[in-house]
Amino acid sequence: MDYRDIPAFVARLRECDAIAAMALEFAILTAARSGEVYGARWSEIDLEARVWTVPAGRMKAGREHRVPLSERALAILENFHDAMTCDLVCPSPRGGRPLSHVAMAKVLQRLQIYGATPHGFRSSFRDWAGNETHFPREIAEAALAHSVGNAVEAAYRRSDALEKRRALVEAWANYCELEAGSNVVKLARPRS
Repeated sequence: MDYRDIPAFVARLRECDAIAAMALEFAILTAARSGEVYGARWSEIDLEARVWTVPAGRMKAGREHRVPLSERALAILENFHDAMTCDLVCPSPRGGRPLSHVAMAKVLQRLQIYGATPHGFRSSFRDWAGNETHFPREIAEAALAHSVGNAVEAAYRRSDALEKRRALVEAWANYCELEAGSNVVKLARPRS
């Protein structure tokens, strides 16, 4: 989905009263892969530090990934926490199991969104970061848990730039919050 369409889409998504819809919004806000969200556990979430630590075993690159959580992502987690029945953050409505691996795609289908995929929202995030912000490329790539640079550069870069990524995901969440057209300022007509 074109990143310019995300705010209106998120507004529609919030009208859905389903765990899968909230899980999809959480995935969009965190730029996470759907499998990472489906498998998220409360034991990975540090609400006080506002960080979700995805273990290496669930990451494509096989490395632990710390995800800074925006205010809106925390609000979604609060909704999940209020309905908590197990260690899974967003369990299946049938209980005790993760959501189906197609749950987010079915939300898109129900909303009649064609040509977009849950994974594609990561690309929407990356396009937005590259086109609309001044955050460095390596910060946007780190938010996506992509490796940046060559092996030598990686050997010298030991930090995950969590606070810079926190600023990026908060800016993304703020962008997603905008209602379509809300950034248009109406000017008064000059009096004749």
